[in-house]
Amino acid sequence: MFTGIIEAKGHIEAIVPSGNDMRVRITTGKLDLSDVKLGDSIAVNGVCLTAVDLPGDGFWADVSAETLAHTTFKTLAVATVVNLEKALTPTTRLGGHLVSGHVDGVGEIISRKVVGHSEQFKIRAPDSLAKYIAKKGSICIEGISLTVNEVKGAEFDLNIVPHTLEQTSLQQLTSGSQVNLEVDLIARYLERLVLGEQAANAELDTGNINLEFLAQHGFMK
Repeated sequence: MFTGIIEAKGHIEAIVPSGNDMRVRITTGKLDLSDVKLGDSIAVNGVCLTAVDLPGDGFWADVSAETLAHTTFKTLAVATVVNLEKALTPTTRLGGHLVSGHVDGVGEIISRKVVGHSEQFKIRAPDSLAKYIAKKGSICIEGISLTVNEVKGAEFDLNIVPHTLEQTSLQQLTSGSQVNLEVDLIARYLERLVLGEQAANAELDTGNINLEFLAQHGFMK
């Protein structure tokens, strides 16, 4: 688990394809690796990766075909700047929100503009994720815990303060850039809980939970 508070920026040092998978070497910059052991988890742009080798100034990790298919990792290149966060501990300050490091989908930056001392990012999420995004709710973008300002359909706005721009990879992103999205865990679990006993029905399509479904099963009067 993570908090979505980025600890350091690093970059992709090497990419080694291996069949449908790949192995990546990530240089971790200012990230303190003194307490990191082989097998520990580190979030890279919001993707939970396992350290399989620790050369000293970074780590190697294996990236599966599943991860490549559902994240921006398939477009990463050597020298790409990435956001880094070590897994939280029982004494970690929860400055953001609970983040699993399991990306739900890839969004696209529609626009960014200066608003006062900050910048406003407009992002389009996949239609399937729109129902999990709420005004003033939490969302994880490229591993960063952020608050949703406004939502319209599958598009939502974020206000990015100068510190976040300086300390993360958001500074390099432009209109058209793709970003990893992880929706709030509570929304995911709530959807499942609403199904009640029907959650055991493998034939049930959770995408069909709507007002009619809720009324039929006693969640609305």
